[in-house]
Amino acid sequence: MSRAHLARRYPVLTIRDFRLLMADRLIAPASAGFSMVGVSFAVLKTTGSPAALSYVLAAQIAPSLVFALLGGVAADRFRPQRVIIAANLMMAAGEGTFGLLVLTAHPAHGQPALWLMICLEAVTGTGMAVFWPASQALLPRLVPDSMLPEASAISRMGMNTGLMAGSALAGLLVAAAGPGWALSLCGIGMLGTVPLLLAIKGSSHDRLDVDRATAPSMLGELRDGWSEFRSHTWLWVIVAQFCVVMMAWYGAFSVLGPVVARAHLGGAAAWGAVTAADSFGLIAGGIVSLRVTPRRPMLFVVVTGAAIAISPLSLALVLPLPVICLTSFGLGVFLEMMMVQWTVAMARNIPAGMLARVSSYDALGSVMAMPAGALIAGPLAAAIGVSATQYAAAGAIVLASALALIPREIRTMRAGHEDLVQPAHLVRTYLSSCSRNGSTVAGGVMPAGAAA
Repeated sequence: MSRAHLARRYPVLTIRDFRLLMADRLIAPASAGFSMVGVSFAVLKTTGSPAALSYVLAAQIAPSLVFALLGGVAADRFRPQRVIIAANLMMAAGEGTFGLLVLTAHPAHGQPALWLMICLEAVTGTGMAVFWPASQALLPRLVPDSMLPEASAISRMGMNTGLMAGSALAGLLVAAAGPGWALSLCGIGMLGTVPLLLAIKGSSHDRLDVDRATAPSMLGELRDGWSEFRSHTWLWVIVAQFCVVMMAWYGAFSVLGPVVARAHLGGAAAWGAVTAADSFGLIAGGIVSLRVTPRRPMLFVVVTGAAIAISPLSLALVLPLPVICLTSFGLGVFLEMMMVQWTVAMARNIPAGMLARVSSYDALGSVMAMPAGALIAGPLAAAIGVSATQYAAAGAIVLASALALIPREIRTMRAGHEDLVQPAHLVRTYLSSCSRNGSTVAGGVMPAGAAA
């Protein structure tokens, strides 16, 4: 398809700033894919300890507990592209330095110290936490409202494609040359996005900062958001469910998955294939959502949360690699469909003036226990075995999901008539809401509303 034909079919591609953003949203997720594979195998190569990997991955996710809310405030007070540049530089510094340490380590002088790896991943995690709210705030400033659904769809497809490609290539690279190269390329890729972001001009109403004298109190606004959040039973119950689900999944899959891949599946290349299959499933799920709309959306969300137990179970059973990839692909499809239902329900049931703040509590509640899952998984696996830990995680996921079905409104809430007649409109609403309110998919399972 020629460039002119693409521009006629997708007019948003004629906007210079959007094309620059699309280049960033291919490069940055691809770089993140190199990180996802490289970090795990660098730690395992250096320490040989699942417990050490627990500590490092906990350090990566822990900054979200602080910056999930503050990152959004920064993106409202400064130009989002500048916040993204700061975030990408932090990720480049963390992963790039980690990669250089692994590449230059001499056997006679030992490998990078565990405390240093933890500190570097904390830097990376801070960048990740700052990046997401700013990233979602940027797109609406670059394209007209009439083009926002189209821009959102193309943007998300680009991000998932970049992540899928980066994860697959990272697995092959780590297997062939070692994790140091994957981490170094992650750092280089993040640095490569800086000129693209600097070239983005933004709209004429894009603000450099806000008048701090007239700005509302952040604590007051967060307090109002919390009141709205807890007033919806279906909302806080499902967020509580995903708090447990994400804790169990992160420990059993993200921490112990590379351990299983290294011992039984063929190493880094196998793990890259699993991660890529999941990302491909997310892309396919977006396409399926154009035609399929569950009649009881919150029931679908809760049941999909229970299905996440398949991830640790497939590893605990040490299924053949093609089967694990197939289950990851299928789960990715349902997770993307789930996120459509969740985000549309949020947009239709939460007042527009409260939606961003309520979404931040959704994101925080869903990820707040993930560091605990990472910290528990390694030591527990050392005590009772990797498979037993993964079975326990799957049990916790199913139990939390079963408890979430107790409130009647979760089991009976139905999609509106327009949802059933016009599923494509549902997806457009979802994509537009993602761009405005911070939902995103970053590879693998992510919390409902905070993104997969």
